[in-house]
Amino acid sequence: MPETDYRRLADALAEDIAAGRLRPGMRLDPVRVFAYARGIAVSTANRVYAELGRRGLVSGEVGRGTYVRAGLTPPPLAEPGRPGVIDFEFNFPAVPGQTEALAEMLREALAPERAAEAMRPVGAQGHAAARAAAARHLARGGWAPAPEDFLFTGGGRQAIAAALSACANAGDRIGIEAMTYPAVKAGATRLGLTLVPLAMDAEGVAPEAIEAALRGGPLRAVYLQPVLQNPLGATMSEARRRAIAAIAAREDLVLIEDAVFGFLDESGVPPLIALAPGRTLLVDGMSKRASPGLSSGFIATSEAALRRRVTAAIRAGAWHASPVGLAAATAWMESGLLRRLEAQKREEAHARQAVVRSGLAGHALQGDARAYHLWLDLPEPWRSDAFTTAAARRGVAVTPGSAFATQPGHAPNGVRIAFSSPPMAALEDGVRILAELLAQGPDSLSE
Repeated sequence: MPETDYRRLADALAEDIAAGRLRPGMRLDPVRVFAYARGIAVSTANRVYAELGRRGLVSGEVGRGTYVRAGLTPPPLAEPGRPGVIDFEFNFPAVPGQTEALAEMLREALAPERAAEAMRPVGAQGHAAARAAAARHLARGGWAPAPEDFLFTGGGRQAIAAALSACANAGDRIGIEAMTYPAVKAGATRLGLTLVPLAMDAEGVAPEAIEAALRGGPLRAVYLQPVLQNPLGATMSEARRRAIAAIAAREDLVLIEDAVFGFLDESGVPPLIALAPGRTLLVDGMSKRASPGLSSGFIATSEAALRRRVTAAIRAGAWHASPVGLAAATAWMESGLLRRLEAQKREEAHARQAVVRSGLAGHALQGDARAYHLWLDLPEPWRSDAFTTAAARRGVAVTPGSAFATQPGHAPNGVRIAFSSPPMAALEDGVRILAELLAQGPDSLSE
């Protein structure tokens, strides 16, 4: 069939979707059935479905089929941060009194006698006070970093970007969780890196998945979230971490350990950087611990050569820390305020978890009781995009599984619920709305 014909078929299906003849959440015929009914080759039918996916009209789910998406954009009502929206999408924990306490400490850090010093430009190494404070504050689980191990960026995302850039060049292969933090995917793609999805189980990335990926070609690095993984909430045991550290040593791999939720974990299990100190880049940031409005990022490694590569990457990417942000972070760590806030946030996470789990009792929830997010596996016949849109129409913002999938079309049928932002009363209302949608089914989209 000529190229224009497969596009004509895609246009016809697109018209059916626009007219409502193919409704959100409906499953399209299997490719072979579609091809047989129209007298076309299976390869042509595959091109039709691929074209619809490229247009954002359908999404594929491995082992399930191809489904009509709920829409290209949610209604404006569901935009996180807008008045009246219950935000289960953004995930920046805050506790009562946090803003006032952080602001008071910031005023002290920027007092007239200190302001000139605090506003001077800083390089990747920051300054001695910041390095010493970070080494004391971030130590955990048998990891006692030296101050000189630390480099600083403008935030956690910049730290991840600098770590990726230091490890690989355009075209190189990077191992990454099959379901992962969307900003990592976006940053790696902008750097021209080839993402290799790694299969996961209840503890996160499986060691066998890394070994399988290596059989397909060399990996320059592996990105992992060992604690309270986003979005699935998995936490690696010490045995799992040791197994991955052993593979990294044997295969000469760099591990990029994202520890952004590490402050919620008091188990004492060693981080990967303690188990593979010469080949791990630990990245962290202040946005979850303190506030996203004035953040700083951290990168730690005890390997001097690796640290030099990260320093060069920070300079090349202009990912340096803000002097004021770094001054604030240093003051918050030195004063003990940050530790107090972290302790409060651990308690708050447990309380919010209880509300969500109680309100959605009987539904398939995955996650760690210490986290500010849970994964909801959707029951049939709900589809992830349709549920996200239905929730948006009721004023609740959640994140569909497709946002986290490293490989398009391979997302599990579910949504992430991040519940750090809404006040407790709004949290309860939002959970009630989600429970009602789950009980009603996809027909609620047409109401």
